[in-house]
Amino acid sequence: MDRREFCSQALQIVSIATVGSLVPGCGGGMGPSNAPALPVISAGVVSGAATITVDAASPLASVGSAALVQSASGNFLVARTAQSTFTALSAVCTHEICTITGYQAPTYVCPCHGSQFNTSGGVVQGPAGAPLRAFTARFSNNVLTIS
Repeated sequence: MDRREFCSQALQIVSIATVGSLVPGCGGGMGPSNAPALPVISAGVVSGAATITVDAASPLASVGSAALVQSASGNFLVARTAQSTFTALSAVCTHEICTITGYQAPTYVCPCHGSQFNTSGGVVQGPAGAPLRAFTARFSNNVLTIS
């Protein structure tokens, strides 16, 4: 693991502990959004990849749904974009490292300063200027694996 990966993972761990609250460096600005909160799903980690079961009871059961997936390997924004297709993105806002917790279909909304991202990670509205990092999402036998 290089220094950049270490710092990124350390920041993700900090964001896990502050879901729903502000990281000290994120105060002020445009303020919190009114977007509905994403459902939160806990994921297991197998060989460094986050895994979750997606069945009829899952918040990700239907196409167009989204959730905040929390695991020891990081927080992910996951959207079901087709029957067997999902997108997985870093849940850490590229503006000031807040954890994104809001979703107003089809847009993720950062609670700290209102940055908005589409389900592919692209910036819809700033102040964030960079897209969210995308991860590989594989779905097989009702198990979603994020790596």
